[in-house]
Amino acid sequence: MSDKPSVLFVCVHNAGRSQMAAAYLTHLSAGRVEVRSAGSEPADQVNPSAVEAMAEEGIDITAETPKILTTEAVQDSDVVITMGCGDTCPIFPGKRYEDWELEDPAGKGVDSVRPIRDDIKARILNLLEELGVEPATA
Repeated sequence: MSDKPSVLFVCVHNAGRSQMAAAYLTHLSAGRVEVRSAGSEPADQVNPSAVEAMAEEGIDITAETPKILTTEAVQDSDVVITMGCGDTCPIFPGKRYEDWELEDPAGKGVDSVRPIRDDIKARILNLLEELGVEPATA
């Protein structure tokens, strides 16, 4: 068992919101938080506009691939943050659950994805504070 907190981000396709959130948390926690992301119906690839928007922040997510949500991923996480996946996420006692209402970046250009990205970053900085982890860079 690790003593560092673990967070799972879940959205339907695991191609936009959850990928950006996981990338920000990985980057800003500098390895002090275990980060996972998954989708209830994973897409074939990460949203190119999300990749471009994160690249503007100096974070490369080109190597990421959408992953299927598993019961094990939920069980292994302290905090489960859902982003529009409804009731598809399994619920386990003792877990902290949050639902972040975020616009879906699917099919949108980078100009429309930037505000979503920025909202996610603000939420990640707040999450780090709640977890007691000082952000590496803001």
